[in-house]
Amino acid sequence: MTAKERNICMIAHRGYSGKYHENTELAFIKAGEHASGGAETDIRVTADGVYVCSHNETAVLENGEELYVSRSTFAELTAQPLKSKFEGQKVYLCTFRRYLEIMKQFDMVCFVELKGAFTPAQVKGVFGLVEEVYELKKCILQSFDKENLLEARRQFPDLPLMLTYGFNCGDYRFCLDEGISIDCDYNAVTPGIISDFRSKNLEVAVWTVNDAEDFEKVKLMDVDYIESDFFGGND
Repeated sequence: MTAKERNICMIAHRGYSGKYHENTELAFIKAGEHASGGAETDIRVTADGVYVCSHNETAVLENGEELYVSRSTFAELTAQPLKSKFEGQKVYLCTFRRYLEIMKQFDMVCFVELKGAFTPAQVKGVFGLVEEVYELKKCILQSFDKENLLEARRQFPDLPLMLTYGFNCGDYRFCLDEGISIDCDYNAVTPGIISDFRSKNLEVAVWTVNDAEDFEKVKLMDVDYIESDFFGGND
């Protein structure tokens, strides 16, 4: 199948984060309303075991207080709105459950990145929640951490997996033997990488493409998914 024949799925990076505060209910809903094919999010665990959507280790609240997600309870993290870079957007830390509910509402693909090393029990908790709220087949686990991917494979054999990959990330070739797809920094992706994964009938995604010229170039590549802050919806 050629790049022109391939139906590329647009993935809203951390929700429609070019216009709405990233990894929030508002950003995910706006991605759905703008007909994105899916939305990516990052998962961390609070001190009291709640799975939440947060790229950074800390959450900055409206009053400027900065709390470590892993050391704070969900109640502490949601006592105030988040400090938003977008004026007039009053948003709170979003739970993973709420993200899944929105993805189901709009029938979107879930790109789920586990941030850091997750214990086997936490992996079970995250994807057990996917089974409860949505469907495993609509979800793709992404991680820089090989052990996260392999642990998920042991517990959820039918869950699609992707190595998150970029410059100085080591060797991706274990994926070819394990049947794991790749989500590659678009600055690091090469025809050789794409060819390697295509030879094994594995999927290729690229992140995070925001420049209009780069976006048009990437669309001509033989990829399945493009992640973007801006082009996740029809602007």
